Amino acid sequence: MAKQPMLKFVQIERDMPQKRDASVRKEDFNEIYAEYAAAKAEEQASRCSQCGVPYCQSHCPLHNNIPDWLRLTATGRLEEAYEVSQSTNTFPEICGRICPQDRLCEGNCVIEQSGHGTVTIGSVEKYITDTAWENGWVKPAAPLAERSESVGIIGAGPGGLAAADMLRKAGIQVTVYDRYDRAGGLLMYGIPSFKLEKDVVERRNKLLADGGVTFKLNCNVGEDISFEEIRSQHEAVIIATGVYKSRDLAMPGSGSEGIVKAIDFLCASNKKSFGDNVEEFDNGSLNAEGKKVVVIGGGDTAMDCVRTSIRQGATSVKCLYRRDRANMPGSQRETQNAEEEGVVFEWLSAPKGFTDDGGKVAGVMVQKMRLGQPDASGRQAPEVIEGADYVEEADLVIKALGFEPEELPALWDQPELPVTRWGTIKAAFQTGATELDGVYAVGDIVRGASLVVWAIKDGRDCAEAIIEKLNSKAAVAAE
Repeated sequence: MAKQPMLKFVQIERDMPQKRDASVRKEDFNEIYAEYAAAKAEEQASRCSQCGVPYCQSHCPLHNNIPDWLRLTATGRLEEAYEVSQSTNTFPEICGRICPQDRLCEGNCVIEQSGHGTVTIGSVEKYITDTAWENGWVKPAAPLAERSESVGIIGAGPGGLAAADMLRKAGIQVTVYDRYDRAGGLLMYGIPSFKLEKDVVERRNKLLADGGVTFKLNCNVGEDISFEEIRSQHEAVIIATGVYKSRDLAMPGSGSEGIVKAIDFLCASNKKSFGDNVEEFDNGSLNAEGKKVVVIGGGDTAMDCVRTSIRQGATSVKCLYRRDRANMPGSQRETQNAEEEGVVFEWLSAPKGFTDDGGKVAGVMVQKMRLGQPDASGRQAPEVIEGADYVEEADLVIKALGFEPEELPALWDQPELPVTRWGTIKAAFQTGATELDGVYAVGDIVRGASLVVWAIKDGRDCAEAIIEKLNSKAAVAAE
């Protein structure tokens, strides 16, 4: 009887890839987790219970066929595992690195719920695709036939690039317009390299270009080219701009020098890592070196800021969050990594203003909170504890409060572009179609600030809808 290759979660314990010691990793911006060796990847994949109802798959936005590629990995069939993995995910090695698996697939793993420790799905996913790149299994788009129709995509983030990949594989001509000098959006400029090394993104960009995607970078829609011009040049347009407008704090002292936005801080750090000339970094405005840093916020962007500050040489780094650890929206795994690296979390703490010294920020006026009755979403609403205020010293304050959409109808002179009361674009579920003929929207500009994996799903779904529509038009024309 053949030996059972799976269901080994009882005999084999969960084992993550080796994590570099905090004292070493905080000195550089390299990724903190090592790669699985082949034997270890097979071993950890073999822990999967192959359950009849795969909750890991149903809780993945892309509904990746996780049990199948785990089984293929456990039996050494890695090229097949890669084929299964990439059939539903345009960027599996990126999701393996940055998805909050503890809240999605791994957090809903059946053996995790039974107390045996989840299958390390994200690490195996990363291993499979990195191995595929090393072995030359990852190929640029090679459509069976080229088509004359073209699609313009505004925004080179994960949603736009996922759509571009699907459209090119169908032979459709694709042009991507982006305001930055490199494609990738927040994958390139927002997420630090210790979570996602930039050569991982760059090789995907090159693959898309090799497959026939045209990139028009340093191209700001509304300034360098109008929305109408783009619309006139393509059969369809996908808006995939993301949300880049930072939420702000309107409170005493908020205009002091040294209070900065998270996106500006992270972009400056990433640009510096490319060797770019970044004046705000060099003059210290967006550089944490030698400073007492306070980050306000509790999401993944806040975690990126505190861990970047540590690596830049801050003398101290504290994170203020108005709720407790259990109610923090960011990844618990990232919070643990930050604590290991020396970040101090001040839970149940919220800013009420800032002190300054000669116009430069000197501290954050903090009010202590407690959790009261649940709000409309079911979360306990924070309440101020009277008389418990204090001042947290700070030379640099980073606001990581989330993002909102820019006012695209005004910026692009498109008053008829349909938007919600939050400023996001109104688009149909699954297809991304808007009320404007041939205009689609995907990712955060529709959902609001969300996860990379949701943007990938939206981009893929939208591309499928456009392909179906173009096919229908072609069939009618043929008749």
